[in-house]
Amino acid sequence: MYSNKHIAKIVGVLFITATITSSLSIWLTEPALEATNFLKVFSDKSSQIAVAAVLMLIDAISVAFIAIMLFPILKKKSESLALGYVGMRIMEGILFAAYVAVLLTVLSISKEYTASNVQDASNFKHIGQSLLILAEWTFDIGLGIVFAISALILNYILFRFALVPRWLSAWGFLGALVTMTIVLLKFYDIQVTEALDFIIGIQEMVFAIWLIVKGLKFESPKTMYQGLQ
Repeated sequence: MYSNKHIAKIVGVLFITATITSSLSIWLTEPALEATNFLKVFSDKSSQIAVAAVLMLIDAISVAFIAIMLFPILKKKSESLALGYVGMRIMEGILFAAYVAVLLTVLSISKEYTASNVQDASNFKHIGQSLLILAEWTFDIGLGIVFAISALILNYILFRFALVPRWLSAWGFLGALVTMTIVLLKFYDIQVTEALDFIIGIQEMVFAIWLIVKGLKFESPKTMYQGLQ
């Protein structure tokens, strides 16, 4: 069995892995997703899209294992919240895996598109556009709703039981609320600068480093009670 200190280090590494792989995946796919003739770009950059898909799958696996690794620690504080956190992160991983499946489907269609004649091309475009809309919402719901809820649960536990400095967990709680708000506003076609997503992104990196260097702090029930006064 891993000690709490070792678990914290592993989780810290997983947080960094998830952030790096998802960021690289987005960076690799963004030009193709925003291109006017996206099917041609997908076909031309098929290797790049495939790499991006693998990176996103690594992210999906990482986020699930973050919760699984933390569960033995968090359940000692609140088993119901710990289970909720695990459920949300696994759901997040599933949504990201679904996002990858849609991207790979678009990639497959793009190859058919480049081999088709002009008369058939419009059909491929309509299907591809529909799939990209599905991919966008799958990713947004996974990141902006499911991930945000999981971050709210985690940072609430961290704050309530003072497992890390409260300024750090409060930062994460705020960042999760901002991320969720950005996605919810998209439902109403209200665009907010996505730079605000860096609030939670930077917090997770600071939190990851804290876990690797300091780990999670455990206080006696009496000390925790006094800290909440």
